[in-house]
Amino acid sequence: MNKKYAQEGFNLCAALLIGLSFLFFVLTFPVSLIFCIKITREYERAVVLRLGRILTEGAKGPGLFFILPCVDTIIKCDLRTITFDVPPQEILTKDSVTINVDAVCYYQIKDPITAVVNVENAQYSTRLLAATCLRNILGTKTLQEILQDRELIANHMQV
Repeated sequence: MNKKYAQEGFNLCAALLIGLSFLFFVLTFPVSLIFCIKITREYERAVVLRLGRILTEGAKGPGLFFILPCVDTIIKCDLRTITFDVPPQEILTKDSVTINVDAVCYYQIKDPITAVVNVENAQYSTRLLAATCLRNILGTKTLQEILQDRELIANHMQV
């Protein structure tokens, strides 16, 4: 038992808290089962944080999984393709013409652990990145280039 927690970076105090949580689960078994069994859908993954650290198993799901009460925190990530409209942006082109441009953005989370750990709010960050990318790319083009090369610009904006 200690070897597993030592690999995950838990100290004696953390092992004691996890042991007490497991004991609490056993003592209140029928009732605590409702709070300890979690379900994720086919298109979701759950990132489990035990005392603030990611478990070595990685993201859980789809299906049933067990968490310890008061010790584990779960954060669910949707793996489906998400779409949103980029609000209209006023962009100054290379030839000093002001245009209003809007866009549609599609994105999909491939690695839920990275999305949870490295970014505070992945959806909001993606919205800001899409608007910034739109302004940066169109700001380097003239109005004539924007009107003529729409497909080329769209391919350039895809990541």
